[in-house]
Amino acid sequence: MSIPSDPGHHLALVLVTGLGKDAKVSVPQGTVLGPVLFDIFISDIDNGIKCTFSKFANDTKLRGAVHMPEGPDAIQRDLDKLGKWTCVNLLRFNKAKYQVLQPGQDNPQYQYKMGDEGIESSSAKKDLQVLVDEKLDKSQYALTVQKAQNANCVLGYIKRNVASRLRVQYLCSTLVRPHLQYFLQLWSLQHRKHMDLLEQVQRRATKMIRGLECLSYENRLRELGLFSLEK
Repeated sequence: MSIPSDPGHHLALVLVTGLGKDAKVSVPQGTVLGPVLFDIFISDIDNGIKCTFSKFANDTKLRGAVHMPEGPDAIQRDLDKLGKWTCVNLLRFNKAKYQVLQPGQDNPQYQYKMGDEGIESSSAKKDLQVLVDEKLDKSQYALTVQKAQNANCVLGYIKRNVASRLRVQYLCSTLVRPHLQYFLQLWSLQHRKHMDLLEQVQRRATKMIRGLECLSYENRLRELGLFSLEK
């Protein structure tokens, strides 16, 4: 999930997950073809949706910015479209799993509905294996520290067990940097302290490569064809 860099912007994340127990159609089990056919069946669920929409068989997410007056209305219109789709296709969402997460400081807490029923608010939700909560700054920093520690552990293992420059370079580019990039794209880190923690990991990784130890960080990046995580 990308959090807008402008502190005045807010994001509403509406999570509509699961299928009702009494639904006549559910996620097929036991065959490779079954899930494929189910994906085809729900392929048009996002037709006409204006907000950012992620669709999976058992986890559907609708995201929208609410910093403009029309933001909440746009989200509600898309929820209404999803409700109509379920009626037409006789496939209902599990009402017990409707959730709305409205992260960010001073974020207006709008009330959204699916059909005639309000959607329950949630203070935290796991997204892409990262726990996202309403207090983004605190959770961002804690997760950044954890990610940096994990990456440093990988670097330590590489340093102790690998001597070849080419192998060190390959392992750092495949096992370390992708995780840092993934985290940056997921969170769109806003604060310098978050960025510096991850940048330190890359500094250490580039300095481990034989022949580059005496070069500046910028020159090491240039030699390796890499760029700063800030870019």
